[in-house]
Amino acid sequence: MMKYVLAVLVENKPGVLVRVAGLFARRGFNIESLAVGKTLDPGISRMTIEVDADEKTLEQVIKQLNKLINVIRISNLTEEPSVNRELVLIKVKADAANRAEIQQIVETFRAKIVDVSLDSLIIEITGNEEKLEAIALLLSHYGILEIVRTGKIALLRGSKTTKNGEVK
Repeated sequence: MMKYVLAVLVENKPGVLVRVAGLFARRGFNIESLAVGKTLDPGISRMTIEVDADEKTLEQVIKQLNKLINVIRISNLTEEPSVNRELVLIKVKADAANRAEIQQIVETFRAKIVDVSLDSLIIEITGNEEKLEAIALLLSHYGILEIVRTGKIALLRGSKTTKNGEVK
């Protein structure tokens, strides 16, 4: 099994996300990460989907996705040079005694403290999976109260684009 990152351009219409997610569910494998948003064309949305699959299963899923009427184009970004990021908010226990230590961790990872209360901090961080796992591990020693992740997004490096779904 390998992690694959797909950029799927779809019509921006109600029910499209449900149909795409349903296809994965019917095939019996989990979507590891999913992020959806409008593109420059408000009638088109882009889904960035990360899945664990073998090559044969992935090929079947791509064929099935292409059959969905609202799917415009699918690009496999896995082997392409790309920038991948995810946004994470982490609420961590923090009291007067450990705030300075937590602040040092936040600065080291170029994260931001976006909310402060008497007994907790909310930290915002963007980065690749390794960076996010590393800060979560360090902050777990203070007590993570809650964590939320956006899902991976990716863009091809350099002048290559997936505009209209074609890697150019």
